[in-house]
Amino acid sequence: MADSDPTSFRPEIARRPTELPGMTRPIIAPAAPSAPPPSSDDKKLIVGRNIVLSGQITACDKLVVEGRVDATLTESRVIEITSTGVFKGAAEIDEALIGGVFEGTLICRGRLLIRSTGKVKGEIRYGQLEIECGGELVGDINTVQGQATKPAEAPALSLTPTPVAPPAAPVQVTFSAPPPESTLV
Repeated sequence: MADSDPTSFRPEIARRPTELPGMTRPIIAPAAPSAPPPSSDDKKLIVGRNIVLSGQITACDKLVVEGRVDATLTESRVIEITSTGVFKGAAEIDEALIGGVFEGTLICRGRLLIRSTGKVKGEIRYGQLEIECGGELVGDINTVQGQATKPAEAPALSLTPTPVAPPAAPVQVTFSAPPPESTLV
């Protein structure tokens, strides 16, 4: 092919523009940050270690307690108390994950999970209950529907003497061994 052929391919090589002294570069404005899409994490409250919070908490999708909270929690969805967290007060929620200490009134319409490090004490109402080995649950415990969860009952003790039947006469049992069989040598 000849160089004069108009259909021949000629690649163009990008060239760096020449910078001249005193010439300013165009400033490219950074793109405006776009707002993140709304999510359920928008209403998340984390009470960190060594933080103490007291009062009333409402309309919180998820409360994570790593420190100490003395409060009433309403209109909320989830409470998570980590192994270092302590919550004292009242909470009405959908789901609870307890790894620390909860003391007070807890109404959990859904699942109540008590982790192996968790201790729950007080008036407890739940939809579903799961306790890991080592977890503790003490107090007035019912389902949300009001069906009491009763511990295994010990037999009732009677303080009045109960007549006892005299022991039966001993029965003598004799065993006789069959005659020894001859053995072959």
